[in-house]
Amino acid sequence: MADTHTKEIDEISGVETTGHEWDGLKELNNPLPRWWLYMTYACIVWAIGYWIVYPSWPLVSSYATGVLGDSQRANALAAYDAGMAERAQIGEKLINASLEEIQSTQSLLEFAMANGKAAFGDNCAACHGSGATGAIGYPNLQDDQWIWGGTLDDIHTTLQYGIRSGHDEARIGDMPAFGADELLSKEEIRQVANYVGEKAGLEPEEGIDLAAGETVYVDNCAACHGEDLKGMREVGAPNLLARNYLYGKSIDSIVAQVTDSRNGVMPAWSTRLEPATVKSLAVYVHALGGGE
Repeated sequence: MADTHTKEIDEISGVETTGHEWDGLKELNNPLPRWWLYMTYACIVWAIGYWIVYPSWPLVSSYATGVLGDSQRANALAAYDAGMAERAQIGEKLINASLEEIQSTQSLLEFAMANGKAAFGDNCAACHGSGATGAIGYPNLQDDQWIWGGTLDDIHTTLQYGIRSGHDEARIGDMPAFGADELLSKEEIRQVANYVGEKAGLEPEEGIDLAAGETVYVDNCAACHGEDLKGMREVGAPNLLARNYLYGKSIDSIVAQVTDSRNGVMPAWSTRLEPATVKSLAVYVHALGGGE
């Protein structure tokens, strides 16, 4: 490689070279396009003007405010503060209004639905799913099966205090572990599971004494689930004739639940979310399609 620094006129292009040559390749001294140069100069002038007019240069503890004193950051913060103030006003109205008034007032309903949808995605979707259709162990909020009731007030109360959450007002409905605590034998558990399953539309297992299962049910289960198997919301006992079961609808899943009951937990959202958000969630969940 050589660098001769000898300028000459290129024979092919007729352009003067810069005098630089690398491995036989000579650099032509073509000038930059004028439009490109003018745009570069204009950008430099614009940048200098921007530095003068708008906040730009950092100082020791602040920054240069510029001739106009305008700041996009300050504008964004002002817009945020205005939005939060407006939100606080509507939130105050939401707190002071009853759930029925929220449903019947268009402006409050629109705010509650939007606020509830956002809060649901942030706090509830992890368990109940983004579409609120639930999963094994997590209720489907779009159907009409409610353990504790599906009215606006019922849903609001459940959201406020939770289920087995440790809150003083929490909903508590603990089912005994009939097998783990040796309250029933394995045979009795299998009998009562088949009896309940047969009443709920499942095919009972062969060789099971359903009459004995009925006796076990009456003696141990009817006090909470009712003699008609339709449950009691007052104590959180599910309707055993429902289409779906929280932990799966099969003879084996019923046996598992009776043997060692699974008692799910829902947080008390009143300790985590502001009252207006809890009300918004109640209105939103009620409107999903299963509200009573």
